[in-house]
Amino acid sequence: MLELKHLSYAVQEDGGELGILNDISLTVGDGRLVVFTGPNGGGKTTLAKSIMGLVRPTGGRIFWNGQDITSMGITERARLGISYGFQQPPRFKGLTVRDLLTLASGNETLSKDRCCQYLTRVGLCANDYLDREVDASLSGGEVKRIEIASILARNAALMIFDEPEAGIDLWSFARLTETFEQLHAAGGATMIIISHQERIISLADEVIVVGEGRVRHRGTPEEILPRILTDTLGVCPVLRKEAMAK
Repeated sequence: MLELKHLSYAVQEDGGELGILNDISLTVGDGRLVVFTGPNGGGKTTLAKSIMGLVRPTGGRIFWNGQDITSMGITERARLGISYGFQQPPRFKGLTVRDLLTLASGNETLSKDRCCQYLTRVGLCANDYLDREVDASLSGGEVKRIEIASILARNAALMIFDEPEAGIDLWSFARLTETFEQLHAAGGATMIIISHQERIISLADEVIVVGEGRVRHRGTPEEILPRILTDTLGVCPVLRKEAMAK
């Protein structure tokens, strides 16, 4: 179980303090699929990075399975079974896709068949990609899918995905949502997904709307999706007028 208690993160700006996260407390139960959504700049990615240890909070505590991990580094958290998929994944010149999957799995004898299973689940063919380097020759969407495949290979207990739909084609997006559904149905892993996509939001057990560094709403997709639409219309008179006319 993941617990965030009064989590805050602030930076110095123009001689003052700017709050990015403001006293966030929430719990994510084991095996749950939770989607963080909300306006850009609202704090979603900072919140996710705080859980992974990429950002050190300036206040509050983070607990994973009852253990306080607030002061732990990225490597220590990874050893506890926490993984993270970046919005813009890094590239590794000289490292092949097979190498990356092998390292992620922790199995030095990872078979081609297993690699194929991980890549197929994100819409890639092992024969086309296993021996390719994870470098600039790959498109952003390809690197994104390979990173997600590496998270699957790691078989982490907590999987965090930052906008996994970014930069991938419609067909691969469909395969990706199927993968999330299958992972969730299989149980075991807890998933946190940052997304604006209704299709991904609809998969969630719980949707948490983050805005201005705070939890603004939380509930089921059925409860939250109408709220998201209302909030969106609330800031645009033209959209509000069009919606009222329908």
